[in-house]
Amino acid sequence: MSSSKPFNNNNDEITRRVASPIPITNNALRVTIDHIDQPAYMVNYNLEIAWFNEASKPWLGDIARLPEDSRSRYILHFLSRGIYGQRADNQIVFNRLHMEAGGERLGVVPADDGEVPAPLPKKSSVTKFDVTVRRDDEADEDYQVFVSYFREGMLFIYTREQRDGTARESLLQILARRDEVIRDLLKKHLPVNTELSVLVADLQGSTSICMQLPPDEYFELINQMWGMVEPIFRKFYGTHGKHVGDGMVYYFLPQPDCCYLYNAILCAHELRAEMRKLSQSWQLRKYWGVELRLKIGLHAGKEWLGTFHIDSKVEFTVLGDTINQAARLSDFAQGGTIWASKALLSKLSPDNRRRVRYGIRRRDDQDVETVVEATFATASSLLDSERQNDKLRDIAFMPIAEIIDIHE
Repeated sequence: MSSSKPFNNNNDEITRRVASPIPITNNALRVTIDHIDQPAYMVNYNLEIAWFNEASKPWLGDIARLPEDSRSRYILHFLSRGIYGQRADNQIVFNRLHMEAGGERLGVVPADDGEVPAPLPKKSSVTKFDVTVRRDDEADEDYQVFVSYFREGMLFIYTREQRDGTARESLLQILARRDEVIRDLLKKHLPVNTELSVLVADLQGSTSICMQLPPDEYFELINQMWGMVEPIFRKFYGTHGKHVGDGMVYYFLPQPDCCYLYNAILCAHELRAEMRKLSQSWQLRKYWGVELRLKIGLHAGKEWLGTFHIDSKVEFTVLGDTINQAARLSDFAQGGTIWASKALLSKLSPDNRRRVRYGIRRRDDQDVETVVEATFATASSLLDSERQNDKLRDIAFMPIAEIIDIHE
């Protein structure tokens, strides 16, 4: 364990502290997060609280339940109302703690004014922070804060255990079982009304492909496809939604260091490129002319995000029209195209929007195709009579555009 300097209030200054990665290994100890009797809570990377235990309530202002809206769940707002947050110096300590903990993902320590951000040590799944807070009677209290990092957010656990290492070791062994911890946390993840973008993708002609391939080869193909797309979704911070057959649903939530809307577009663009490579490999293998294509639909809105869990399986799901309309956009897409709603594209920053080449393909009297860029059309105006059906009725009058390319 590397040496560390604490966050503290001495002389009303907050000293920089080097994060300490904690080496931990699994053993047979079977203690769960329900048995953590120290203050603990989980926040996403926008520092919005998603879960807390009973012991943390005094720290969070004796919180009874979380607000419905994600933007009202800012952790520092709750800590400022708790037993230590009434003091301005403690508020500074909490602010620096959470900013530096979040900086683990960005790879830098937040700098003081006029300083260059300092690089963090090698990333660890668990990092220890030494924190000193001051009570109203001016007495200092020292805490070790263990932060465990997951794709879904950060788990903070405050402990004053210093004499007996058994409790500390038990805590580290809990955190060592990352899959179990995040599954338990997600089961307790409270529904939140949040901004998000949704990507729905489906393998075009999957029924026909299934008929042409032996069962073992079809499942091999689908497993290869899932193995290909999963790292791409992780790269752009996509959260896996409810799995449906050979289709896929992913949610992109607000992030501190990138745009969740643009992430969805970049993810779709990379998926299409990788799918072309997979298609070429199977064409060479099977000597066939079948083109493997993903039909991709993108939409954005504000919806309720929650979880479904059965035994050890946990899935995120979204309630509302956003997911349904993204699925209809996927049904609309053909030939490996990507279609996005105006609701998503119009929310992009001007810089990000300039990087996206989008528009509507038109054919003139000589059947020459041109792309009218930066324009939208309703789905119904782009469908011929053969494709008009009840399935696409939900998006008939939605302004949409095709994502053609991304400019670097």
